[in-house]
Amino acid sequence: MNEKYKHVFLDLDNTLWDFKSNSHETIKFLFKRYKLSDKILDFDLFYCEYQKVNANLWQMYREAKIEKNQLRWKRFYDTFLLYGIVDLKLAESFGNDYVEMSPQKTIMFPYAFEIVEYLSKKYELYILTNGFKEVQYIKLENTGLNKFFRMIFTSEEIGFQKPNSQCFDKALLLAGAENSETIMIGDDLEIDILGAKNVGIDQVFFNHEKRIHNEQISYEIESLKEIFSIL
Repeated sequence: MNEKYKHVFLDLDNTLWDFKSNSHETIKFLFKRYKLSDKILDFDLFYCEYQKVNANLWQMYREAKIEKNQLRWKRFYDTFLLYGIVDLKLAESFGNDYVEMSPQKTIMFPYAFEIVEYLSKKYELYILTNGFKEVQYIKLENTGLNKFFRMIFTSEEIGFQKPNSQCFDKALLLAGAENSETIMIGDDLEIDILGAKNVGIDQVFFNHEKRIHNEQISYEIESLKEIFSIL
């Protein structure tokens, strides 16, 4: 146990819950359900294009340039558009199915469950996520992770998104935690790690994609099992 810390904030998507794998499985299933192979010949290329569109729209959502309900369908509508498919109803139906089915998936990163169970015996644990409120709770329940967390903080409920300092400040306030006694574990350098650093919270950067950077951060790992030796 690291005596410096009493509170641990963890990101959920792509830190504990394998968002990319679960998303890929869901979209591949829906691609077949909607018989899109008749119009789109290469699923892998389609999925690659979708990821780019989705990332751009999520950035717009974090900047409050689009609404949540618009993001749900627009990421698919804009991707379909690249293939000459102009069909709002298809995009809305596909988007609704995706939001309903994806959180039911339970693929997690190796050691995610073991690490959370281990940390819960030593620290107060909290989820701090930008993900949609209604799906994040489902993910936590279906994976069995929910029982380990004292509180779940979603950006929707807090009113601010990471990396906004007000998101971290409000989470600290609600947790009754001091920033000097708190550490943030996450996979996104800008959103999780630098966001936490900017408000004086130590960080564990789960750099499973081996991203090259020059930032000065508290700890950096490539596997969750490395947390055993840090905390």
